[in-house]
Amino acid sequence: MPESHGTDPLDRFDLTGRVALVTGATRGLGRAIVHGLATVGADVIVSSRKQDACEEVAQHVRGLGRQAMAHACHVASWQEIDGLVEAAYDRFGHVDVLVNNAGISPLYPNPEGVSEELWDKVLGVNLKGPFRLSALVGARMRERGGSIVNLSSIGAVRPSHDIIPYAAAKAGMNAMTVGFADALGPTVRVNTVMPGPVMTDISRSWDHEAFAARASTFPLRRAGEPDEIVSAVLYFASDASSFTTGAILAVDGGAQWSLAGGGDQAAKVASGTVFRSRADGVARR
Repeated sequence: MPESHGTDPLDRFDLTGRVALVTGATRGLGRAIVHGLATVGADVIVSSRKQDACEEVAQHVRGLGRQAMAHACHVASWQEIDGLVEAAYDRFGHVDVLVNNAGISPLYPNPEGVSEELWDKVLGVNLKGPFRLSALVGARMRERGGSIVNLSSIGAVRPSHDIIPYAAAKAGMNAMTVGFADALGPTVRVNTVMPGPVMTDISRSWDHEAFAARASTFPLRRAGEPDEIVSAVLYFASDASSFTTGAILAVDGGAQWSLAGGGDQAAKVASGTVFRSRADGVARR
């Protein structure tokens, strides 16, 4: 059991001497997570589809004074996952933190337009891969202890018509979190961060007018910033969450609880101002 008496609470976030493996690590939220982990002392295994992109982010980690390894991997392929895990342990000898961040949500015209190929691709990256990585790394973590952090989405609990395969996969990830927490305890903790809409490079393609109307119904009235998600990841990755496992933490500005007449609309109604709007667009990270 970690000793907590007389220690500075901030020291519990220190990851010096630990090794983190991050998937989907070369852009957007994944890149921000890598930066955050390295900033608090972790050495990082950077994994994504393209080796050159992995090398670029690994070099950034080295610039922060940490060790890094770049390893391209398509997480829907168990053969490639097996190779990633072997390479990680060959290089560092241990992995203390696994962050299952890789995710995709392709567009489709309507549910009947979802092909078998699209379905398999979405489930492969968002669920099949994280399961295999968690099983392999989790089994090796048992001796030293460690933490697995999954990146889900509020789409898992508030799905919409345009993300059905993605939402199904992320709901599966939430269930997998609880199952692995049971399977790998007491030495390995498994938790999930469930982000709402986040301002990453993907957000450039949003319909910002529609999103602004939608966000006006959120309790916090806005999208999140990457570092606000990274903070939650660091909590789960570190000893700060030493008594937390099987948790699914929504970091969404209250978006999952937003109501059609809530937020600014409710305020305007309360003040006597007539206000009506309709926005069906939902932003994804």
